[in-house]
Amino acid sequence: MAVVPSGDAEHRRGHDEIGVMFHMAWTYLLIAGACEIAGTTLFRHTENFARLGPTLACVVMWVISFYLLNRSLAGVPLGTAYAVWTGIGAAGTVLIGIAFYGEPTSAMRMVCLAMLIVGMIGLNLFAPN
Repeated sequence: MAVVPSGDAEHRRGHDEIGVMFHMAWTYLLIAGACEIAGTTLFRHTENFARLGPTLACVVMWVISFYLLNRSLAGVPLGTAYAVWTGIGAAGTVLIGIAFYGEPTSAMRMVCLAMLIVGMIGLNLFAPN
């Protein structure tokens, strides 16, 4: 039975903690993006902030979104986090508009949406560790 030196165990534990922090940061970022989509979708129903319920829901979603975006910065570089957050919000809102509000689905619009998604994936793949 091999005995692992305590330094190796501490290094491994530190590496595991970094991995968990990284995954939590990305989880925060994805949820922040979802809240951004919800807030922006609710924005459509505020009628220039004249309807209290949708206005409050919209503001709450945006506050949660900003909070989670901030939490994600513990493990995701600022530029990457902001680009992914805005990309999730933009892409998700476009898809909600298409699915529920009859917005157009022209070929060029879909190509641009695909480029946005590819850009977010690229930022993730090439982000410094």
